[in-house]
Amino acid sequence: MRLALLVEWLAYMQRTDFHFDLPPERIAQRPTATRSASRMLLLDAAAGLRRDLKFRDFPSLLSPRDLLVFNDTRVIPARIFGVKESGGRVEILLERALAENTALVQLKASKGLAVDALVKLPGGHTARMLGRRGDLFHLQFSSEVVAFFEANGEMPLPLYIARKPESADRERYQTVYARTLGAIAAPTAGLHFDADIFAALETRRIRHAFVTLHVGAGTFQPVRVDDIEAHEMHEEYLAVPAATCDAVDATRAAGGRVIAVGTTVVRSLETAARVAHASAGANGRGIAPYQGATRMFIKPGHRFRAVDAMVTNFHLPESTLLMLCAAFVGREALLDAYAHAVRERYRFFSYGDAMFLIPGSSALERA
Repeated sequence: MRLALLVEWLAYMQRTDFHFDLPPERIAQRPTATRSASRMLLLDAAAGLRRDLKFRDFPSLLSPRDLLVFNDTRVIPARIFGVKESGGRVEILLERALAENTALVQLKASKGLAVDALVKLPGGHTARMLGRRGDLFHLQFSSEVVAFFEANGEMPLPLYIARKPESADRERYQTVYARTLGAIAAPTAGLHFDADIFAALETRRIRHAFVTLHVGAGTFQPVRVDDIEAHEMHEEYLAVPAATCDAVDATRAAGGRVIAVGTTVVRSLETAARVAHASAGANGRGIAPYQGATRMFIKPGHRFRAVDAMVTNFHLPESTLLMLCAAFVGREALLDAYAHAVRERYRFFSYGDAMFLIPGSSALERA
């Protein structure tokens, strides 16, 4: 009966169940002076423990049996400004390149943009409107898409950072291990890692592996429906290589923890676990290499097959990322921790502080 009531409650979870109040001054507008100088809030749902720490404490919480998994995506300078033939200003935010000279973008322009309309871009380049795909616009560029944005675009800082991008953002809005170009937003949990942290991890013999998930503009799209079950998740490209799958399975076999650095890694590994589970049947274990798209929406009720702990930043109210974290450690415990973080003046969102989340056994498939 208790389980039936829980299932019924989960089926009617509302967007407002994930609301919290955040004073605007708690939104970090710039990164800390050094990456690892941020704070970290530990929330251990298994032990019922919450502690205020520094991110430099993070390596001491790990064991040589543990495995860290990072997202190695690299952010494209994805925002560009152009002018319509009529003289109107156009803002273009790259979503993803489809071919060498075509792409899907978000677009802001007075009176919209008609099919076949031409936009004049910096450096004598142009983009022609081909049509719409849902909320996105299909454009044909006069040059190779990614190279053009690399040369002419500005870093696509989130709108809650109320300033123009600066030259320093070219480096600080990337992880130090970013290598696979394709994201339009940073996997921000990784921004806290620097050479000092990696040296401490090496001293403790902590292993690591990589996935690639190209974060799209959809990561900032709000949940617009009241019933979260009706929310349509945005699509993102990911790749989980065989070497990472082997490392995850070996870690699990040795009794270690798989620790995801960021919600993008959680979604990547859980997608790969779903692929393995589907191919092996109901008793399938482990994760399988996967390359392709994911629309996985992780919310309360999800049981995690591939992740045992996670590093993450503080997320927006009523966002899918907050819902993912609530699935991991429990909604009430998470929102209580967020209220604590507000009181203790933690810094929120992309350039803000970190959390280290450890779930209770009920959230884990293998528990």
